[in-house]
Amino acid sequence: MTTISTQPIAGQKPGTSGLRKKTPVFMGPHYLENFVQAIFDVVGAQGKTFVLGGDGRYFNDRAAQVILRMAAANGAARVIIGQGAILSTPAASHLIRLNRTDGGIIMSASHNPGGPTEDFGVKFNMPNGGPAPEAVTEAMYKRTTEISEYHIVESQDVNLSVIGRSQLGDMIVDVVDPVADYALLMESLFDFPAIAAMFKGGFRMRMDSMCAVTGPYAVEILEKRLGAAPGTCINATPLPDFGGMHPDPNPTWAKALMDEMFSANAPDFGAASDGDGDRNMVVGAGIYVSPSDSLAVLAANAHLAPGYKAGLKGVARSMPTSAAVDRVAVSLGIASYETPTGWKFFGNLLDAGRATICGEESFGTGSDHVREKDGLWAILLWLNILAVRQQSVAAILAEHWAKFGRNYYSRHDFEAIASDKADAMIAGLRAKLPNLPGEAVEGLYVQAADDFAYADPVDGSISKAQGVRILFEDGSRIVLRLSGTGTEGATLRLYLERYAEGPDGLDLDPQDALAPVIRAAHALAGIEGYIGRVTPDVIT
Repeated sequence: MTTISTQPIAGQKPGTSGLRKKTPVFMGPHYLENFVQAIFDVVGAQGKTFVLGGDGRYFNDRAAQVILRMAAANGAARVIIGQGAILSTPAASHLIRLNRTDGGIIMSASHNPGGPTEDFGVKFNMPNGGPAPEAVTEAMYKRTTEISEYHIVESQDVNLSVIGRSQLGDMIVDVVDPVADYALLMESLFDFPAIAAMFKGGFRMRMDSMCAVTGPYAVEILEKRLGAAPGTCINATPLPDFGGMHPDPNPTWAKALMDEMFSANAPDFGAASDGDGDRNMVVGAGIYVSPSDSLAVLAANAHLAPGYKAGLKGVARSMPTSAAVDRVAVSLGIASYETPTGWKFFGNLLDAGRATICGEESFGTGSDHVREKDGLWAILLWLNILAVRQQSVAAILAEHWAKFGRNYYSRHDFEAIASDKADAMIAGLRAKLPNLPGEAVEGLYVQAADDFAYADPVDGSISKAQGVRILFEDGSRIVLRLSGTGTEGATLRLYLERYAEGPDGLDLDPQDALAPVIRAAHALAGIEGYIGRVTPDVIT
């Protein structure tokens, strides 16, 4: 073992899902090593077993070798790593739980672009398989501010291309098939024979993995095990730069899929996943399914899948996600929870058996089968529902809205804003909050306005300043928050919601239905005045 002297590097503060920076920053002297040592100093490594893997983005392979050598130097007994250092985030969560390990390190910047000048990330997942909670990530950050040395074994690279066991010093390294255990889990949850019969009957699908990690999982499960036609899965080879794509499955970045799904010869079902496999977008022939609506439909129909036939214990959504799933919960007689953004907040609810299905408007949906959101899981649950109900996506949505009403919903992202201007805008809006109730804007009357705070019902922890909410008397809603997943400047996320009870007004274009709410948001926050822009970079 070698001990290397170092000194703190500013800015190693994890966001909502680990530490994310530009790849050259991570490749800088001591940067990766300092953060990894901080992880081991906080959680302890002596005699422990960890899972390690990543989404295959640029620097994934080199970072894996560094982390392995540091795990060995810090006394870890065993590391389970995906072949080629590849693991989707949900697959990593499953391996942590399946093997009852002491946690895992995941190398990913999720849906952010990859490449020599793009993004990289590292996060720690706890023994339950979920992202480290704030108390743990804060301890890691504090450790990075005082670190003076790190430990590493000097050795040749471990051969990660071949499945099998090897030694690194006194530590065992088990290289495993990254797909096999995850695929078995999916088979245990869903009616594979029914889905396979649907494909055999001529059902057509397009799955776009965006040159990211889900590709091998999608090919194995959809084409090989379920019998989808060869070529169903496109962009299925993970590439270090994601083929130049922005691996974020939304209508803007998955435009080729959207164009195909709205063409004259559209497949029956379309789906896309992101860089590390934890997000999903689903599209029917000629109809886009918003993530909020997807969560609600999945919750309403989950009992059709074998893994959920006993019903749901409860549902949970992030605060910016639309209230559509809450209406489903009421009809099912189960609890619904509203949490801050960040999957780690669902962990306590899942572990305590209070919730079964959780979701975020940012294209993340999952259940208690792992402790991460899971893109392919959501896609397979949709396929299970389609196979049992034998209806189109459009028909299922129409029936859902007719029963529950429609929560028109959209998110407008303003990216790479100067951080000082973004902070000033949010501070200005926060200052207005006490005086907003009763005010009329664009024909909408403000009922309440606050800065969302969350009291965890399981452990009692409090999370404050989680997003500004403005609620109107007619049920419309505006939420503004600054994202914690970017690596450059600030991203303003503007969330817009308006409820239509029906039976009329359920088939409008969401941007048209939301027009007065959009105007009200810009007026109240002074967006143009602060950031000089009125048009968002991404609309979902």
